[in-house]
Amino acid sequence: RILMDGLDLQATTVESLRSQIGIVTQENFLFTGTVMENLKFGRPGASDEEVQEAAAALGTHDIILRFEKGYETPVSERGGNFSAGERQLLTFTRAMVARPRILILDEATSAVDSHTEGIIQHALEKLFERRTCFVVAHRLSTVRNAHQIVVLRDGEIIERGTHDELLASAGHYGNLY
Repeated sequence: RILMDGLDLQATTVESLRSQIGIVTQENFLFTGTVMENLKFGRPGASDEEVQEAAAALGTHDIILRFEKGYETPVSERGGNFSAGERQLLTFTRAMVARPRILILDEATSAVDSHTEGIIQHALEKLFERRTCFVVAHRLSTVRNAHQIVVLRDGEIIERGTHDELLASAGHYGNLY
């Protein structure tokens, strides 16, 4: 059985489960429309004020305001009119607006420069609050503050612990770090 907050997932609907999970991947995807429409994708009923509050909390509000028309800036096909870092920041903001209870990040910081990574690290602190997060990453800065780090090699768990515990054990994680 898989339980979420004590409820058996077999007793829930797929729609209910999907509404509670947010995913940010290395390959981000923006939809044709406006920045605001993209940010509301995971929760269409969100107000403009809620979107702006989420962006402010993540530190992306000022970046969005620098776009040609701010939140009403058109998004070209697949977000081609934004840099990779801007697209990634928008997908993090979209996840924050959606308010998922479970957040999955799959190499979500691997394709950004060091400046954007700094902004994203701040955003992650806010995104991780009050939710369960699974982070798949090769950049160890992304997982440093995790409650539990699982180190995999060749599909097998070889270490498990906090950042400090894994460093103290002087194993594979410590070598990577």
